[in-house]
Amino acid sequence: MESGNITQVVSTYVSLYGIKIIASVFIFLIGKWLANALTKLVTRLMSKAKVDDTLTHFVANITYTVLLIFVVLAALNNLGINTTSFVAILGAAGLAIGLALQGSLANLGAGVLLIIFKPFKKGDFVDAGGAMGTVQEISIFNTTMTSPDNRVIIVPNSNIIGGNITNFSAKDTRRVDLVFGVGYGDDLKLVKEELNNIVSEDERILKEPAPTIAVSELADSSVNFVVRPWVKSSDYWSVYFDLHEAVKIRFDEKGISIPFPQRDVHMIKPVEV
Repeated sequence: MESGNITQVVSTYVSLYGIKIIASVFIFLIGKWLANALTKLVTRLMSKAKVDDTLTHFVANITYTVLLIFVVLAALNNLGINTTSFVAILGAAGLAIGLALQGSLANLGAGVLLIIFKPFKKGDFVDAGGAMGTVQEISIFNTTMTSPDNRVIIVPNSNIIGGNITNFSAKDTRRVDLVFGVGYGDDLKLVKEELNNIVSEDERILKEPAPTIAVSELADSSVNFVVRPWVKSSDYWSVYFDLHEAVKIRFDEKGISIPFPQRDVHMIKPVEV
């Protein structure tokens, strides 16, 4: 082939595809800029709506990725490349990934629900998903807690959504439920008076709602009193432990017994044959 013909062929291809290449580059650059701008807009709108930061960042990343895929497909289509096969491949890959990550997608959906409805927040002490502890982080796929003995517990969000959630920090006050058993021979009026004195002497116990102190059961071995004072949530465990100690000391001082479980055993003499 003569050099003149080669030059003509090259110039033909350059004139034919050069403009398309340049146009595709412009499509990609402008599309990328628009995707970035739309992602920032979505982030700003979600921030104004006071949506949780974790969910905001996740939605922003998904939005940018999806838009960028459309931009790349548009640029390739402008070059004359058939993108139908690419779309089919992406669809099949998405289906395969979705089937392979069913558990992760369930955790993802549960994480979105936790972030939107907020049954608990960071710092709350909760019982959820078979674990009990203080919430350290709520992410898209799992929730991290710290147990009372300082163990780190990572719970999948689907486990939390699929069960009961008990939030011990949701209210400012909590009721301490205690039961103390005394002997049938003890003076019940004295017992009730001493329990009232113990409760009233503790400044951490709230006056309103008033504590409940009453006989709850005539059990097999004891007369059981319920003691139910109200305290600030932060004082719950300290009051719980201190009241047990205070009651034992006071009962010993006043001669009030705390009976052991008892059973009456009747021995039947065997009949001599």
